[in-house]
Amino acid sequence: MYSGTLKKMRVSLGEKVKYTLSLNEDVDMNALIGKTLHFEWNGQIICSSCGKNTNKSFGDGFCYPCFTSSPDAAECIIRPELCRAHLGEGRDPEWEEKHHNVPHIVYLAATDAVKVGVTRGTQVPTRWIDQGAAQAIILAETPNRYEAGMLEVALKDFFTDKTNWQRMLKNETDETIDLLDEKWRLHDELPSDLTTYFSEDDTLISLNYPVDQYPEKVKSIGFDKAPSISLALKGIRGQYLIFEGGTVMNMRKHTGYVIHLTVSV
Repeated sequence: MYSGTLKKMRVSLGEKVKYTLSLNEDVDMNALIGKTLHFEWNGQIICSSCGKNTNKSFGDGFCYPCFTSSPDAAECIIRPELCRAHLGEGRDPEWEEKHHNVPHIVYLAATDAVKVGVTRGTQVPTRWIDQGAAQAIILAETPNRYEAGMLEVALKDFFTDKTNWQRMLKNETDETIDLLDEKWRLHDELPSDLTTYFSEDDTLISLNYPVDQYPEKVKSIGFDKAPSISLALKGIRGQYLIFEGGTVMNMRKHTGYVIHLTVSV
């Protein structure tokens, strides 16, 4: 039996994306595809920031006080154009200096549509994998989160900044999308002040996920309504486990939940 506090699965590139779940020991999730997973949630949630028990989690596993005060949950995490780290400001200026006043990547990712996003330079390709992208390419490299956010805002006139998770989990991919063409088309159409940080790195990353069977329809499940879950694992994409019958579970959403996991053939 495995047990511990859930956090998002670690990922790494390979012929197929490799997933590892950290509980009381590392669990090779790829090796469990085709087997039945038995999850039991004991009702306990531990805040991912302060480590205290909480009755309800907010964001990525925060208790409410940390959700309103932790720099990890600041508004600029979702809206980087609001970041003030480059001004020496923020919920925790020292933390902001280390994590947000550092090089950031603006990228294009593709599944059923082209998506624009922002992440720290150190989070490539992890961020793309966590979103379940089929392909991704670096668009620009900026000196801080604010500059990346301002470019992202401009690009929202062209592309969405959200992933359609249901289509992603059904593998509804638009094969006609050419991210390289999209990148340099933008370079020609945007005003010069917005192309200052465009990257010459045209490497196109294709991502292959460990999925035996994609569902035709998806139905989300979670521990709050089903504290005991026993289903056969059919694949993993993004931070979702894909089970038999099209049932899916967002592991990242359950950050901080204390669970027991057993596996059977």
